[in-house]
Amino acid sequence: MAQSSPQSSRPPIQQLQTIADLLETPVLARLYAHILQHGPVTVSEIVDTLTIPQGTAYDYVQKLQTAGLVEQTREQRPYEYNAESIVLTLSTNEETQTITPALIAAVSRRDEDEDIDVYIERHGLDGLAAALEYAYEYVDGTVNHRIAARELNLSPLEAEIILQALEPVATEYADAAI
Repeated sequence: MAQSSPQSSRPPIQQLQTIADLLETPVLARLYAHILQHGPVTVSEIVDTLTIPQGTAYDYVQKLQTAGLVEQTREQRPYEYNAESIVLTLSTNEETQTITPALIAAVSRRDEDEDIDVYIERHGLDGLAAALEYAYEYVDGTVNHRIAARELNLSPLEAEIILQALEPVATEYADAAI
């Protein structure tokens, strides 16, 4: 069963497809995370800040807007855009996972942080989501890398590496942690 925040009037399956694209496309995820954190922003500001091609930025903003995850907040040029915060909970059998802006931000770092990329390759997005939960506790000092390693079934070294890689995301999104 999937549950999403009801703010958007877009069809849920269309939103789900775009959210899946966010999790598979680090540049799209980075653009969404940037709009969410810094909006309202113009496409020119996105291009300058994220150093992505202008055509790609316009295409991605349009894709997110069509799915109802980004909205145009200014009716005259230059158009400004704001992002809607995503909270999507997926359940299969006995397992439940929640896709949050922080998870999307972690995925957005995949192209820039080899440690996150390797971790996703080894443990998948579900593994990254679990590690992110421990990263919040790691940042606030309630968990160390050894506890996370035991709970995530990782070596202490791998746990330390992923917790350090996720630390900026956990710090940035700590107030929004579910």
